[in-house]
Amino acid sequence: MRIGPHEIAPRVILAPMAGVTDKPFRLLCKRLGAGLCVSEMTTSDPRFWSTAKSRHRMDHVDEPAPISVQIAGTVPEVMAEAARYNVDHGAQIIDINMGCPAKKVCNAWAGSALMRDDALVGRILDAVVNAVDVPVTLKIRTGWAADAKNALAIARIAESAGVAALAIHGRTRDQQYTGVAEYDTIAAVKAALSIPVVANGDIDSPRKAAEVLARTGCDAVMIGRAAQGRPWIFREVAHYLATGEALAPPSLPEIRDVLLGHLEALHAFYGETSGVRIARKHLGWYAKDRPENAAFRAVVNRAETAEAQLRLTRDYFDALIAGVAPVAQAA
Repeated sequence: MRIGPHEIAPRVILAPMAGVTDKPFRLLCKRLGAGLCVSEMTTSDPRFWSTAKSRHRMDHVDEPAPISVQIAGTVPEVMAEAARYNVDHGAQIIDINMGCPAKKVCNAWAGSALMRDDALVGRILDAVVNAVDVPVTLKIRTGWAADAKNALAIARIAESAGVAALAIHGRTRDQQYTGVAEYDTIAAVKAALSIPVVANGDIDSPRKAAEVLARTGCDAVMIGRAAQGRPWIFREVAHYLATGEALAPPSLPEIRDVLLGHLEALHAFYGETSGVRIARKHLGWYAKDRPENAAFRAVVNRAETAEAQLRLTRDYFDALIAGVAPVAQAA
C-alpha cells in the first residue's frame, strides 16, 4: 500500500486516538511492527498552537517516517493553514478528522459531524489538498446515523478532491463505540474507489485483521483500542498476514520491559509530574486481565514519582514472572 510517495509496510496502521497516540506510544507501536502511526488529533485553531498540549502533539523530532498528523476543524481556510503549519513542523502526511464521534467535537460541527454537510466536506478537502505538497488522507465513519450512511458519497468527494487514501470506521457516529462494526459499507466504498482504503473498527486479533481484509478488499487495516496495553498486536498481525501463522505471544519479561520502557518515555516526554499521571491509564491497560489487577492499580495509581511508579510496576511483573501472587506495596 502506498500513500503518495510513502510505502506503508506492513499494512497495519495505528489509529489516531486523542490522549493515547502521543509520540511515546507512536514510537513504541512503530518499533513493534506498525506500518504507520497517525498522531492524536490536533486542533486547526491557531490560538491553541502554543499551548503545552499542542506543542507535545506537534513534536515529531526523531520520529520515523512517514509522519502522519491528524488535524480537526470546520473552516476550510483555517484547516488549510493548519495543514501548512504542521507540514512546516515535520508532517509528511496530513490526515483530516471526519470520524471522531466525541460530543464536544461534534457539537462544534467538527469530526464526524462534518459528514452531515457534503458541500462543506468538499470545500475543506479542496482547501487542504491545495495547501500542501504532501499527501492528504481522510478518516470517516459509515455515516452520521443508521439511516444516514453516506460514506460512499463522502468517499467519492474525497477521491475527486485528490485525497490520497481513506480510512473508514465501521460504525455510524451515533453508535459511538457501541455495538459491532459492520464492514459491508467499507467494502462498497473500496469497490467504488481507486485510491487506497483502510478498514477500521473491532479489529482485535491477527485472524480478525485477515478476515476484514478478505471481506472488504481493503488495502490495510487500522487498529485503535485493541492496541491499548497490547502494542505488540502490530507485529502479530503483520506476521499472520505475511505467513498465515500465529506468532507466539510476548513473554512476561518482554511485557515488563516494554511497559517499563514506555513509562520511562512518558516521564521523559511530559516531565515527571505529568508523565506519571498520563502513564496511569497505560498501566491499567497493560495489567488488564492479569492477576491482582485491581490491587495493582489501586497502589500504582497512588504513586506520585517516576521512581515509585517504575518500582511498583517492576515488582508486580517480577512477581508474575516468578509465579507468585503479586504483593501490593505502599506507593
